[in-house]
Amino acid sequence: MIRCVYTDLDGTLLTAGSLFRSAEGGFTLLPARALEACHRAGVEVVIKSGRRKAQVMEDARLIGQTAYIYEMGCGLVIDGEETMLTGGLQPQNGKTIHDQIEESGAPQLLLETYPGRLEYHEPWHLNREISHLMRGLVDAFEADALLEEHGHGELRLVDNGAIVPRTTLPDLPGPPHVYHLIPRQASKADAVVRHMRARAYAPEECIAVGDSREDLGVAHAVGRFFLVANAVEKDPDLLRAAPPNVEVTEGSGGEGFYEAVITALAERR
Repeated sequence: MIRCVYTDLDGTLLTAGSLFRSAEGGFTLLPARALEACHRAGVEVVIKSGRRKAQVMEDARLIGQTAYIYEMGCGLVIDGEETMLTGGLQPQNGKTIHDQIEESGAPQLLLETYPGRLEYHEPWHLNREISHLMRGLVDAFEADALLEEHGHGELRLVDNGAIVPRTTLPDLPGPPHVYHLIPRQASKADAVVRHMRARAYAPEECIAVGDSREDLGVAHAVGRFFLVANAVEKDPDLLRAAPPNVEVTEGSGGEGFYEAVITALAERR
């Protein structure tokens, strides 16, 4: 029996930011029908996104859910109760975690080290409480080593998936990715585990759907994980480190989400 579906938003449940667009740009009801199927089966749907709290809160409200994960797992809300999952980095003295990361010099270090390969993800980098949002194409593990070397070991750069090319970064060797600079202890996987614990869900009762390396980390916490087809099309290397419970859908974006949900519900009855 499936009791919960954890899903990313952009590139997964949403295609081009819309619940009702297909990968080809047409109109589709399949993502909404998947949400309806979850509702009829009594299955909770939890958004796990890199978006800001205000955005994810509204998206969760629109699909009728009371729990959500925002800013790459930095925050978890369950039935109105919020938990910050950022370790020792907490808002203090009137400064947000975003402010403190800015003052540390870590964002500037990354931008100066990777000129032409990394930049702020305008305009979505504005008005954030925790993470610094960037785009480009870098080795996140290399970036983490750089941060550690310069005394920023409490932070990490998270790869949240490929996006369409940008004219501001014309010389990248491949499609740009979105990156979040966040507290090292935070992750989508940790937030999912904490939600499962709060709801008393067993791993085999949960599935997750996503399109990025950070989403893929959730596979270790749930019984079954689905990568939507567009994730592998843009980043074939995703499958190299994928655990055995990872499957790739035939559909992209919201249609892949539909495929994952319907498959999981049908096979566990």
